[in-house]
Amino acid sequence: MAKSTHTVSGDFELTMGELRVVARYVVRHAEDVLSVFEQAVPDDPRPRAAIDAAWVFIGGANRTRLQRVTSFDAHRAARSAPSEAARLAARSAGDAAAAAYLHPIAQAGQVGHVLRACASAACIGEMAAGGDPAIGDALLERSRQRASPVLIDVLCRYPPATGGSSRAARLMRTLDHSLRQAADRPPGHTSASGTDAVAGSECTS
Repeated sequence: MAKSTHTVSGDFELTMGELRVVARYVVRHAEDVLSVFEQAVPDDPRPRAAIDAAWVFIGGANRTRLQRVTSFDAHRAARSAPSEAARLAARSAGDAAAAAYLHPIAQAGQVGHVLRACASAACIGEMAAGGDPAIGDALLERSRQRASPVLIDVLCRYPPATGGSSRAARLMRTLDHSLRQAADRPPGHTSASGTDAVAGSECTS
């Protein structure tokens, strides 16, 4: 299949290359926690199919109905998951496939399509560690390290993440804030992460 190089426009522009960067970022986090869902529901292939569809797009294929359908299916799997951790893992897989269709509209809600899987992975890590918020902070730091300049540039086209009292929402806002700060800092400058903003261990959303 020929590689699509066109640009999608709205309040700003997104190229297919930029969408592939976003999809790669999301899918890496989704893959980190996929086993949590598959251990809970070993006979449900829907989240893995969404991750596979994301990689098809990342690899250069056009975005197609494949990404849309597998994303919807993974989110349906999330709704019927037997545990919160499994639900977050399946939803992350759905987000990975959906990243191909990130909308170029200046709405804070779009940030979730870029960072929600990161926050979900951090939540799952905390739960596996008995609710230790230090684990979530460490996993957010991994997400910061994974974020390329292109990813951060795309993120900064959207308004900052807002709303939500859940642990996942708070983690996402913390990551969003720190990535935007990184975009404003000169090369070589570092700062401590906002640990006060990630206090607590409730991961429901």
